[in-house]
Amino acid sequence: MVSLGELMTILDLHRQGLSVTAIARQLGLDRKTVAKYITRGLEPPVYGPRSPRPRATDAFLPYLRERLAAYPQLTAVRLWRELKERGFSGAYTAVKRAVALLRPSAPLPIERRFETPPGQQAQVDFARFVVTFANEPGVTRIVWLFAMVLGHSRYLWARFVVHQDLQTVLRCHIAAFQALGGVPREILYDRMKTAVIGDDPDGLVIYNRSLLDLARHYGFLPRACRPYRAKTKGKVERPFRYLREDFFLARSFRNLDDLNDQLRHWLETVANARRHATTKRIVADAFTEERSQLRALPPVPYEAVLSLERRVTHEGFVSVAGNLYSVPDTTRRRALEVHVLADQIRIYEAGNLVACHLPLEGRGLTRVDPAHRRPRSPPPEPRDAAEPVVVRRAGDQVARRPLAIYDAVARQLAGAGVPRTDQGDAA
Repeated sequence: MVSLGELMTILDLHRQGLSVTAIARQLGLDRKTVAKYITRGLEPPVYGPRSPRPRATDAFLPYLRERLAAYPQLTAVRLWRELKERGFSGAYTAVKRAVALLRPSAPLPIERRFETPPGQQAQVDFARFVVTFANEPGVTRIVWLFAMVLGHSRYLWARFVVHQDLQTVLRCHIAAFQALGGVPREILYDRMKTAVIGDDPDGLVIYNRSLLDLARHYGFLPRACRPYRAKTKGKVERPFRYLREDFFLARSFRNLDDLNDQLRHWLETVANARRHATTKRIVADAFTEERSQLRALPPVPYEAVLSLERRVTHEGFVSVAGNLYSVPDTTRRRALEVHVLADQIRIYEAGNLVACHLPLEGRGLTRVDPAHRRPRSPPPEPRDAAEPVVVRRAGDQVARRPLAIYDAVARQLAGAGVPRTDQGDAA
């Protein structure tokens, strides 16, 4: 048996005119072998199966098969100890290799795809992103993506925010419902603290009261997915990776507003305009059909109030969630009542509304209503530089008074018995 390289050498030497004997002598092969491969030509050599080498565990394979068939989870260490009691003298690694070949393979889990009827369910979650805005070079910011995905059509609504606080969660829900033009019958949540507080002793989920108020107002049922079961909300988990790779990477953003403007355009022209790999339908077309199955929006806006008390700074601001909001210069009280709504911040003085602001997205920002600031009085006109400055001591300048004043004083003194003296005009 020769290798392929030796075969090519034999044929090459034969083409050069060497005899079979010369080729055999040069390569150290038998003449009959060389003659055979010259006759066969370029037909590759055929190698027979190599006989397996004996292993130390061969005599114990029937025992290992029997034990693993009865108890598939037995460890190789445990079986090694059992084999040593039966006379095995080999190493643990030999038993480990044998067990790996004999252990029954576990059946692959079957994943059931859960599809929901139109208008039945949406899924909500947050994802963390790290970004450097162009207007803050060198500063790394953490922003959060709030996403709501309709389970039937896979229509995606999303917005980047700075906080995951309750006001932001409520505000994003309201904006999503407005954009969808309706409300799904139920919303599935990860166990984020703004939605799920925990479980009671009976294992029932305790939801945030403000979220329940929002659900009651819009008519949807909140549902919490099981802990550590991300696949139960896969319709919102999978778009996060898609959005990160197809939209977020290799882009630049001036600020948070620009980030959301670009996201909105991408959602309209790419994400919701694509043919979905699972449903095989254009997402926007499927959403058009699903929209009619959503619950109608309530006739009145949602106005749940979080009441706070805040002190006015010396510059005329109150602090809410790390941002400053102006109050009128005419405000007299130092402590004011602040009502934080999902989409407004209202400030009251003695029960009277004195300021109303849209919430700021971020931290350390300031919002000033120009109507809250009175115009300043104009500065005094500058003095002519040529005019001399005269500094006088007290008493250097005497006020001029009419003589009648001095006459009246003299008459009063005369009536009191003080001798009168004549006086001229006062200078």
